Amino acid sequence: MEKPDYRCVIFDCDGTLVDSELLGHVALAQELQALGITETAESLCEGFRGARLQTALDALQIKHQVQFNEAFVEAYRQSVETLFAERLQPIAGIHALLEGLQAPRCIASGGPLTKIRQSLGLCGLSRYFGDRLYSSYEIGSWKPAPGLFLHAASQMGVEPAQCIVVDDSPIGIEAALEAGMRAIWFTGDRRDLFPHSQVDRFATMAEVGAHLARLLGQDEGMTPDC
Repeated sequence: MEKPDYRCVIFDCDGTLVDSELLGHVALAQELQALGITETAESLCEGFRGARLQTALDALQIKHQVQFNEAFVEAYRQSVETLFAERLQPIAGIHALLEGLQAPRCIASGGPLTKIRQSLGLCGLSRYFGDRLYSSYEIGSWKPAPGLFLHAASQMGVEPAQCIVVDDSPIGIEAALEAGMRAIWFTGDRRDLFPHSQVDRFATMAEVGAHLARLLGQDEGMTPDC
């Protein structure tokens, strides 16, 4: 069988490059509490990891029989921005991985571009990606639909089969597979299940970096501690 010709690595942002998933849901839990609705950040994160904000709000509106307006969404985004400025950190090992990665790379995230840029800037990751940032809000397509990843591949000038996606959420992995791309699932210490044999699953960025090196045929090019 001919070896795949991988030419681009597409990274998710929240939970993959920056440790933001729980912080985002802390902000949501705070804004819900202001309305008298009790939800823990942990349960929100478990239920809506990687999901579009509107998907989470729709489910919560049904569950709690409430209606969220634009003011609620704006307050939530402001809370996220504040929490990020105070507490956001890069995922452990991601700097070393990106330093050693010898392949074109980009970001495909369900978050707004302003949020992506803020996250990268706070965590010192902007220089690794430049303006190669692609958001669901730009094209109106959210994971698990493959549209965002296909858009990113097109903008990078490569075929879907030449792309490797690194994502931390099941819906991101589903989107990558639907797009016809190789999928690497960064799970951290979670034990989520995903019933698909094509998924490469790793708990640390050191493992992700080593696997990327193998897939790209650059085993000697990655830094040893990535």
